[in-house]
Amino acid sequence: MIRRLLLLLLIACCVSNIATAADPSDYLSRGTGHPLFTGDMPAGVIASTRQAMGYQQPPQTYYQPVEFHGPEGVRFSLAQYGSFGEGESDLMAGLMIGQVYRFRVSGIPRAEGAELYPTIEMVDRTYPPPGLATTYPIPVNLDEDDINAALEGRLVTRVIYLEDPQTATPLPEGPNGPIAIDVPEYQDPLELADLRGRTVAILRIGSLAPPRAEVLKAQFFFGHPSWAPIFKPNP
Repeated sequence: MIRRLLLLLLIACCVSNIATAADPSDYLSRGTGHPLFTGDMPAGVIASTRQAMGYQQPPQTYYQPVEFHGPEGVRFSLAQYGSFGEGESDLMAGLMIGQVYRFRVSGIPRAEGAELYPTIEMVDRTYPPPGLATTYPIPVNLDEDDINAALEGRLVTRVIYLEDPQTATPLPEGPNGPIAIDVPEYQDPLELADLRGRTVAILRIGSLAPPRAEVLKAQFFFGHPSWAPIFKPNP
């Protein structure tokens, strides 16, 4: 399994076949007590539990702008009533906080006809200046390593978090947006994200495909939550 931390904003990933030696202290928790949430929880558990416990979450009806990016040729489409549209290379949409969305990745380079169906779990929102919500969306970036790992049957987990400005690492942003940080398998990317800032979304990329049985589709699509399309003005 591959885990990644998306720094928002930076990204954290955990790769199962990391060969570097580990410091024994890395296995110890940095915080006090036992963490309530871990990165390997099923999709939807963290966001829904945080909402139920009143973690000062925004109303569930808030549509947080999210923008999807990937390698050249890759297209993204969100599920709508159990089906997918043609897809866009730079899809932007408003997703509700507390919900899990299934989306399709198609047009994968050197894998003609292959498709992936990742999930994005909306844990929290960002607070940009008034009127600039679509200017500063949550970035969801899939690179070729993530896609190839999923095609090989591995699970990639990306935790997207907003850095604490008081403790943020002064690193330049990459050409495609946030920087990805690889996290060893023995570390929890969610715990690391919470130590460095505020988690806003969790991306899970695997090889699961839509079920053929209609009775299973509602579960696969997490109850078909609504989303709001965001149309970009033509340049």
